[in-house]
Amino acid sequence: MLNSWFLLFIVFWVVVMISLLAIGGFFMFRKFLKRMPKNDGKSDLDWQEYYLDKTIHLWGDEAKALLNELTSPVPELFRQVAKEKIAGKIGELALKEHATAIDQDILIRGYIIATPKRDHKFLRKKLDELKIDITPYEHLF
Repeated sequence: MLNSWFLLFIVFWVVVMISLLAIGGFFMFRKFLKRMPKNDGKSDLDWQEYYLDKTIHLWGDEAKALLNELTSPVPELFRQVAKEKIAGKIGELALKEHATAIDQDILIRGYIIATPKRDHKFLRKKLDELKIDITPYEHLF
């Protein structure tokens, strides 16, 4: 017969393993949904890559440095994915506006549009630290 402590140990590990599998499955499923083609035949990630490829020459050192600074509060594990998503949205704005370079205005507007509302307070704080006036962008928050 199994000891009660050993049985509790097994139950604990079953709960831990099911939880970890559920968390991993959730994130894999989200990535899968982003790869699914939309009505136009391209997925969200395909469009993101398209905008990055089309606007890579517009990114100057100043714009790259500002993007790195703005994404610094994002945890290291997710930072690269966040940068790519935000840079894709910034590239989309730059192409729509026929910009010749990614400037601070386009970068901040794209960053605000690309980030979820729950992260806007961190963005406001970071822009305040950098002494960037956010009044022209209030309508985007």
